[in-house]
Formats: sequence, structure tokens, C-alpha cells
Amino acid sequence: MSYYFTKTVDLSFGDAIAKVTEDLKNEGFGILTEIDVKETLKKKLDVDFRPYKILGACNPPFAYKALQAEEKIGTMLPCNVIVQQKEDSVEVSAVDPMASMQAVQNPALAEIADKIQKKLKNVINNL
Repeated sequence: MSYYFTKTVDLSFGDAIAKVTEDLKNEGFGILTEIDVKETLKKKLDVDFRPYKILGACNPPFAYKALQAEEKIGTMLPCNVIVQQKEDSVEVSAVDPMASMQAVQNPALAEIADKIQKKLKNVINNL
């Protein structure tokens, strides 16, 4: 089982971020965090890296249910979505919550993870 879903898109890096953010919103997610990996690596290590952003996406009702089912599940939240510039394309990838929830071994999380998985798959497939 892969731990992510991915798709190459025919968009600029900036347009891909805008599109995935809007598509996540349409599936009930908000962006809690945005990490600019390129900028961070330049600042901290003075190295050049390709455009790469990590979007921390959260669907509040499902996050709340997950927190009720497993008090330490916050260590695996939010759901990360990455947008990265490849050589000749832009790629968008999202974590597969089913893969990460297997490590927790709490059956109450299976239904939640399944629903979030479907929503994240919709986002990636609709790009």
C-alpha cells in the first residue's frame, strides 16, 4: 500500500497551489499550515531547492471525531498535501490517511480515515 496519492498537473506551481487549496476547501478542508520548503532550506542551510510547499490540511469535523477516538492522533494531524516543481511539470501529492492510521491500530479510526481518504482522493483526481 502506498502512503500517498499523486498527480502531475498541467498548471504553474502557483496555480497548482491555488487550485489544490480551492479543491480542498470544496471537500471541507482548510489549510492550517503552509511550509515553503525551498525558502526554509535557503534560510536555514543556504542551499537551493526546487519550489516545494507542504500544505497542512484539516477537516475540522473529522479531526474532532478522530481526536475523540484517539487522544494522541494529533501527532498525525493535519493531513499533508505537497505541491512540488519537478523538472518539467508540477506534482501534487496527498497523504493516504488509511496508510497512516494502520500504525495506530484503533478500529474506531478506520471509518474516519476511509472518509478522509475519499475526500483527498477526490481532490487529487479533480486536479
